[in-house]
Amino acid sequence: MVCKKCEKKLSKVAAPDPFTSSSSSIKDGSRKVGENKLLGKPGISKNRFQPYQGKCKDCKSTVTQNKAKYCHGCAYKKGLCSICGKQILDTTGYVMSSK
Repeated sequence: MVCKKCEKKLSKVAAPDPFTSSSSSIKDGSRKVGENKLLGKPGISKNRFQPYQGKCKDCKSTVTQNKAKYCHGCAYKKGLCSICGKQILDTTGYVMSSK
């Protein structure tokens, strides 16, 4: 769960839709049609997903989103945005188990 401001920071799909040539990344000419962005050079695809890089602040498990501070479970339990950590949900009325 992320706040409105952090929705822009969410990871995008790795490859554009091959059936539409109107994709913005193909129009720019910055990359070839059919090139896999995940296998490209690291300098070209700066926002490549690094699965073992980020850790949750609370439980130290790996996070599934780039630049995230909290995992999905901890963010929901506390009502925080998983990327910036801002309080976005009041969870005082929720009945949550501590399992």
